[in-house]
Amino acid sequence: MYSIIVVPPPTPEEHHRNQFRLAPGERLTFGRAAHDVDLRIPHDGVSRRAGEITAQGAFWILSNLSREQTYVVENPEGAGEHIKVGPGRLDAPVPFEFSRIVLPAAGDLLAIEVWAPRHDYLHTDGGLDGATTAPAFSVDRTKRYFAVLAALCEPRLRGEPHAPLPTVDQVVDRLRPNWPSASRTSVQWNIDYLAVKLRLKPGPEEADTGPRLNGKKESLVSLALRFDLVREDDLVVLASARSGRVAR
Repeated sequence: MYSIIVVPPPTPEEHHRNQFRLAPGERLTFGRAAHDVDLRIPHDGVSRRAGEITAQGAFWILSNLSREQTYVVENPEGAGEHIKVGPGRLDAPVPFEFSRIVLPAAGDLLAIEVWAPRHDYLHTDGGLDGATTAPAFSVDRTKRYFAVLAALCEPRLRGEPHAPLPTVDQVVDRLRPNWPSASRTSVQWNIDYLAVKLRLKPGPEEADTGPRLNGKKESLVSLALRFDLVREDDLVVLASARSGRVAR
């Protein structure tokens, strides 16, 4: 299974950004050079060979190949949490499930998103010797993407199996007491992330013009309810929002 997904910065010519999926041990180089890098970033303020991302199981490491620029790796869910990777630093470990590499580039700030959806867990219960069975789906109920998924599933879990799914704006309103900065963009980002994490195959409606949210939301909710990824008692993540508690 792939370990991390790298989403490059958008360009004016691209309406839908490609993704690079790396298995453990695989590397991806990025920079301005037209050759010798896997991910080209055509900006004069980016070094020809700017850096290298390496997948390491459930996390990843970043090498800063620039001679002068410090890179910042942000945790979008961490209320300002970030790490700095100085010029020439090799193999800096990044522990965030969602990350944004910010590259300073001649007055611009370019962002490369890195997702680490793989979760490994210790199994301590007794059983047969040998490799354990990999879980079909791995979700972290403390993350915002799970709250988004719960909000999408809520109407049908409340006893209305054929209820229409909430719109993105309704999901934003549902989550905002607990997530004040929630927006259409952030909710859509989490829906896209869930589709990747749960390994949904693109439908025909995603073919030319990029993903359409209605089909993607329906697929996510159908999968989540069919395999009990979200149960009625999981809706507590939404109830806590009403009480004003803050969750990660």
